[in-house]
Amino acid sequence: MRQVVILGSTGSIGTQAIDVITARPELFQVTGLAAGGSSVGLLVDQARALHPRVVAVSDPDAADRVAAQLPGIEVWAGSDAATRLAAMDADVVLNGITGAAGLEPTLATLAAGTTLALANKESLVIGGRLVTDAAAPGQIVAVDSEHSAFAQALRCGRAEEVRRLILTASGGPFRGRTRDQLRDVTPDQAMAHPTWAMGRVITINSATLVNKGLELLEAGLLYGVDLAAIQVVVHPQSIVHSMVEFWDGSTIAQCSPPDMRLPIALGLTWPDRLPDAAAPCDWTKAASWTFEPLDDVAFPAVELARRCGQAGGLAPAVYNAANETCVDAFCAGRLDFPGIVDVIADVVDTHLSLSEDRPLSVAGVLAADAWARAEAAHRIDQEY
Repeated sequence: MRQVVILGSTGSIGTQAIDVITARPELFQVTGLAAGGSSVGLLVDQARALHPRVVAVSDPDAADRVAAQLPGIEVWAGSDAATRLAAMDADVVLNGITGAAGLEPTLATLAAGTTLALANKESLVIGGRLVTDAAAPGQIVAVDSEHSAFAQALRCGRAEEVRRLILTASGGPFRGRTRDQLRDVTPDQAMAHPTWAMGRVITINSATLVNKGLELLEAGLLYGVDLAAIQVVVHPQSIVHSMVEFWDGSTIAQCSPPDMRLPIALGLTWPDRLPDAAAPCDWTKAASWTFEPLDDVAFPAVELARRCGQAGGLAPAVYNAANETCVDAFCAGRLDFPGIVDVIADVVDTHLSLSEDRPLSVAGVLAADAWARAEAAHRIDQEY
């Protein structure tokens, strides 16, 4: 039986992970849950159903309310609660926290020698070599559907036989629109993803293609592939989750209906597969799968991310932090949709013009994160 800690248990990834786990109670035991505290009722319900040893809540007031309803379960409170929980003895830590807040729990998991099922791509992107150097071979298992697809397809050949990775994107709700046609889109429209049901930040990121930029950086770090050898292609049906092209001309694709329970289950049991984790494709019905190039003029976020990755250092952390501030501003009506990536680009350019080569450190990453958020907020206040 695998002992599992779930970070971000009340979010989209966390709740689906619990679905996977509760369907196989003979295989999994949840020993810890962590959440921010915005959904106290759901967190309490999860704890009552799963009986973890510890529940960690970053909001102290919410932690008090949780503790009052969970006699007999230890409740930890504070901004470091999830990091402390990640260091607890377990077989797998699923990091489903959103944003840069996942970095320290990721590093704590790796330091503890625990398998990290990583859905918090931001911690890898902003931490870069801090994270990859801290990981033992095979210790990080990707939970993003695209990176899970790469891991599965890469089993088909040796690393030196890989020519390129082909990262698929649904194109989001605004696929086919020009930049000018994007100026008047609303947060509600941006939240209407055509394929996936996700949280606010990742859904907006999927509309801007910032999420695909983060995934490009994640793929390069996870699989040691040069960013120039990773191509993004739009696949609206979201059935082919990504592909690996080998040097002989073969392309191996991983295909399944869009259901995050499949990569979550694989993340929890890797390298083994969990039977019937999700429904397969129905080959008795006619279907068409289409692919098209990404419009980098209307959606420049991917190439901006590639530039940040090639620059290295703290540039990816700046990209991610500026984006999180811009998403908040867009949802609050203070920034138009194209302005999200415009402001990120301005902040990245400023960072690259000022930055000095320094060794990566957690303190440096967090300082760059704070600077980028403040810089993005200032530009939004001044220009929008």
